[in-house]
Amino acid sequence: MLGTKIKKLRINKKIKQIELAKAAGISNSFLSDIENGRTMPSLKTLYKLADALDVSITVFLEDDSSYEFVQ
Repeated sequence: MLGTKIKKLRINKKIKQIELAKAAGISNSFLSDIENGRTMPSLKTLYKLADALDVSITVFLEDDSSYEFVQ
């Protein structure tokens, strides 16, 4: 799931949700909705999130099993 992948990447990079939202130019509540699967971001928003996470947008298309969840 896309939202789960974004959340895993964010946590692995030790970025708070509010920090990622600000860096991507979106609201914290919108990012929360994305991470929890309540909404799907536009392609434009995905590019912003990829940039803020310092990853290629193609990372969002890769197999989820390649990302280990770190708490």
